[in-house]
Amino acid sequence: MTAVVTDQPPQWSESAVEINGGHAPLRGTMATPEGSAPVPAVLIIAGSGPTDRDGNQPGLRNDSLKHLAHALAALAIGSLRADKRGVGGSAAAMTSEQDLRFGSYVGDAVKWVRFLRGQARVREIFLLGHSEGALVATLAARQTPVGGLILVAGLGVPAGAVLRRQLDASGLTGPLRQSAEIIIESLEHGRQVSDVPAELAALFRRSVQPYLISWLPLDPAVELAKVRAPTLVLQGTTDIQASIADAERLRAARPDVELAVLSGVNHVLKDAPMDRGKNLATYGDPALPVARSILPPIEAFVRRNCV
Repeated sequence: MTAVVTDQPPQWSESAVEINGGHAPLRGTMATPEGSAPVPAVLIIAGSGPTDRDGNQPGLRNDSLKHLAHALAALAIGSLRADKRGVGGSAAAMTSEQDLRFGSYVGDAVKWVRFLRGQARVREIFLLGHSEGALVATLAARQTPVGGLILVAGLGVPAGAVLRRQLDASGLTGPLRQSAEIIIESLEHGRQVSDVPAELAALFRRSVQPYLISWLPLDPAVELAKVRAPTLVLQGTTDIQASIADAERLRAARPDVELAVLSGVNHVLKDAPMDRGKNLATYGDPALPVARSILPPIEAFVRRNCV
């Protein structure tokens, strides 16, 4: 199935939505195809850090998830993309970083699914998790039935392995690398660390340690093996943050998991070369649309599993 791109005006509209986030509302944006017929809806779950509903972080705008939502709407597939608790329009919903857990994001995703179930035009609900959001979507799919699970640029190994990989890639060596290893091992065993070097505070500050402790034990492939929903894994070949090996590990979690490898697509879902500088330049280019190659496998998967 091939996505059709035309110069016609968008046959869809957007609206602001919100749900009860406890301390304050959780807010998002729905993209709804024109008309009155029931349509499938994709809940788009953003990745790690202060990533907002559109796929952006402070000082780094690429609009990747916004472009994806609009492209799906043009295919008559609705979507809801939401700001995470503590980010953007949902900033006030997080009382303090100290209180945040990985399960907080999972619970919020389940709440958004319930919201979508209450929408008259929503025919079937799919979860699409990007990057760290892939694991959020996986765990949410274990708590609430959905039509399918779409994991985009998701990691296939526990977070501890990812942190170690990132630290090594950064060139960190010597005593600081040893300190980082001690901290990671402590957090993996559920023990907070009080003595964090200033150079590592951005990663391991005391207020974020409860979140890390809740996240580090989770193995994405092991958790995916427990999910019954049909699953599609998408991975770009020029992604410098997640790899084909990650995708293969997710695919191997269950015999029915589908894998689509996207040639020349990077972590923010855009066509990009492997050259690191040119690749990273797309992270700050909101005018660049998402790669066309990402749309056909998503559309085909949604149509096939929309009952």
